[in-house]
Amino acid sequence: MNLSIKAFFFTFITLSTLSSLSQNTNKELFNRIDTYLEASLTNGFSGVVLVSKKGEVILSKGYGWADRKNKIPNSPATVFNIGSVTKQFTASAILKLVEQGKIKTSDKISSYFTQTPIDKSDITIHQLLTHTSGISNRTGGFRYDEASKEQFLNEFFVSELQSKPGTKHQYANANYIMLTVILESVSGQTYNAFLKEHLFEPAQMKSTGYKSINFNTERLAHGYYYNRDDEQWADWGTTQQHLPYTNNHWYSIGKGDIHSTIEDLYNWHVALKNTVVLTSKTRKIQETPYVAENDKMTSYYGYGWVISKSDRDSKIVAHNGSNGLYFADFVRFIDDDVVVIYITNTFLGSESENVARHIGKMIFNTNYTPTPISKNIYELIHEFMKTNPPTNAEKLPDFLQKELNNEFNDHAILNRLGYSRLKKEDKPAWALELFKLNVKLFPKDGNLWDSLGEAYLKYDKKEEAIKSYTKAVELGSEGSIKILNELLKKN
Repeated sequence: MNLSIKAFFFTFITLSTLSSLSQNTNKELFNRIDTYLEASLTNGFSGVVLVSKKGEVILSKGYGWADRKNKIPNSPATVFNIGSVTKQFTASAILKLVEQGKIKTSDKISSYFTQTPIDKSDITIHQLLTHTSGISNRTGGFRYDEASKEQFLNEFFVSELQSKPGTKHQYANANYIMLTVILESVSGQTYNAFLKEHLFEPAQMKSTGYKSINFNTERLAHGYYYNRDDEQWADWGTTQQHLPYTNNHWYSIGKGDIHSTIEDLYNWHVALKNTVVLTSKTRKIQETPYVAENDKMTSYYGYGWVISKSDRDSKIVAHNGSNGLYFADFVRFIDDDVVVIYITNTFLGSESENVARHIGKMIFNTNYTPTPISKNIYELIHEFMKTNPPTNAEKLPDFLQKELNNEFNDHAILNRLGYSRLKKEDKPAWALELFKLNVKLFPKDGNLWDSLGEAYLKYDKKEEAIKSYTKAVELGSEGSIKILNELLKKN
């Protein structure tokens, strides 16, 4: 055998071995991630996950139900509300207008709106994109209430700025709604029509849009939440059922509520990577870390993306989003050519927000194994209450720490459940014990002592109520003063 033939066979064998090792590694990674998510199913997890590494999709799978009543399972083709992941689409649309020479990020909004007041006249498109306009995160109303474009603009212009434009990062949805107003004004198209023509169609995203639907509605994932008053899970329905049917959607548009699939979002990543929709120069501009999101400067806001560094000092470009029921996380490890896309339609708690991050750790650390996502905390507490008498209330924190793998430190949860039970109980039982436990756990919170006083009053325990309200007043609960004075007069 001559040398060239030997070299060929050696190269062939080496490449085959490397390919086999890569396949085994990817299969092992698939199994580890899948095991973690499957183990979470018994606690109520429901959603979809896509993981890509070096251009190869390793996992693309649905878990749990898209529609529990009709037994429709989640799949890679299921359509979800992606929350504020929407913002990078809005930013990309603005940058497409920049590429077309129709606007500049340095443009001031006063050049588009003659009614712009003096305090907002110097706000630029760049500042809207980076949440540095100074606009309050309270500007605008509830996302699914009807509001005309004119109504939103009026609220934006009359609102009080929280900081001087360009001086501070403060995340506010109104920034991206304003960008959408500008987008429609400059392009002459509706938001959805512009995104479809210039972003979604070139990226081959066939199941993505704001309000338009051109597919079977059975593919829409229902949102589920735990109703703590009824003590059971409830079906919220789909986003399409809650969005205004008219064009008076100006509390929602541009900043959230786009629907998509993990398949489409992956196609979007590929389109960005291959400069199908935006040039490489524009993509670099979009993924530039312009302003720190926090004092520790661990993450920065670009144009619709959050930029940070991994433990290995590699670049991460990501954004998450939620409407309180759905939660989406789109994480791109740029330097590693790794993508993790995760969406859930059943928000179980804080751990529901960390799934993509846990998967990221699993990809880069073969020894990392996260614990399954725990049940919703309200569901856990109700389970404890059903199997324990009120006299066992003090055992509840240890139970929660074991189930949640975390120390229980939320002042509001037991308070909310206490009030839910207070409506149902005619004599001292779980409601009173929950309030008592809460002040024991968080003794310096005057509001909790006020709640305990209210419970004591319901059960005609006036002496205990006076002590509780006195403690509340000592801790600065001003709302307790009037009630305490009335009780002391009667006593």
